[in-house]
Amino acid sequence: MLLPSSKIASIEIFRLPPRWLFVKVTTEGGIAGWGESSLEGHTEAVEGASIALRDTFLGWDGDRIEDIWQHAYRSRFYRGGPVLMSALSGLDIALWDIKGKKLGVPVWQLLGGKVRDRIKVYGWIGGDSPQAVLEGAAKRKEQGFTAVKMNGTGAVDWIDSPSVLTDTVSRVQEVRSLGLDVGVDFHGRLHKGMAKQLAKLLQPLQPMFIEEPLLPTQAEEIGDLAQMVSTPIALGERLYTRHDFRPYLERRAIDIAQPDVSHCGGISELHRIASLTEIYDVALAPHCPLGPIALAACLQVDSTAPNFVIQEMSWQIHYNQGADLFTYLSDPSVYDIKDGYVNAPAGVGLGIEIDEALVRETSEKYTREKAWRNDVWTGVDGSLREW
Repeated sequence: MLLPSSKIASIEIFRLPPRWLFVKVTTEGGIAGWGESSLEGHTEAVEGASIALRDTFLGWDGDRIEDIWQHAYRSRFYRGGPVLMSALSGLDIALWDIKGKKLGVPVWQLLGGKVRDRIKVYGWIGGDSPQAVLEGAAKRKEQGFTAVKMNGTGAVDWIDSPSVLTDTVSRVQEVRSLGLDVGVDFHGRLHKGMAKQLAKLLQPLQPMFIEEPLLPTQAEEIGDLAQMVSTPIALGERLYTRHDFRPYLERRAIDIAQPDVSHCGGISELHRIASLTEIYDVALAPHCPLGPIALAACLQVDSTAPNFVIQEMSWQIHYNQGADLFTYLSDPSVYDIKDGYVNAPAGVGLGIEIDEALVRETSEKYTREKAWRNDVWTGVDGSLREW
């Protein structure tokens, strides 16, 4: 059977609310694939990097995913980092989507086949307001989740009063009382002196994990913390390639790797990171507070990775203002949750169908607006705090 041409005919970029960047790649054979290059707070930079990739790869054979990935990553003198890797991620995801559609199979089939039929998921419940946390956890339980994640603290000084950590412990206790597993995201907001205290205080409550207990610049210090507590330590959303994970793995600093498919180089690199972390007996739980395409890409790898444990979902996350996880999907039922799980993707390619008319209409309006920016926090003395 003669297959349609895979030569790349067009690469389009769509800025969308709440803070997402979609990529559509179309081949000369008429097959379209969707990717996601969302990098929260740096949309314009990724748009520029995506335009450079477009100028480079128009006319290339889209079947040569690895060759395109290597050229995008290695052919320029400067490589890696959040902006370039996010742009590459969207292109890579779209090319995998195209190849799956061209061959009539899900992407997981091209990665060696699935090792599980269902994917365990968790939802966000905020974390900064005690009442909101309890209400959010109860709602997540009604929606079918058995696990949630919450922020540990708000803004905290480099060394602060130990009393600022008391409310965190109370909130985690409340959520655990509902019978839910809970991950606690330190969000890199704490520095070493405070993070050690909070990790020790939370340990008796047996959280599912503590995430980014320190900033990702502190591999040695995170390794030290890992020796102090029995709680699994998770991180990786601000690590952009398997090379960035290496010092954490060699230092035995993490128990759960959380690469973000929209930041780390797409399905190709997420799949490689999964294999790398398995060598160190480290679990995989991809980071994904983003859009439906990123989630679909994660689920493809989750289906195939032996060390996968749980997947983040952004449905009704507090950042989703103006659009939500299902907004741009023609069939949201692909993400139905039952007993804490979603089914492994069944459709060809990424297994989702994007409402292209809505994407184009919304993007045309949203591109004229200011792109999303995260909050900037300062302390009572006016100095910058970690967000």
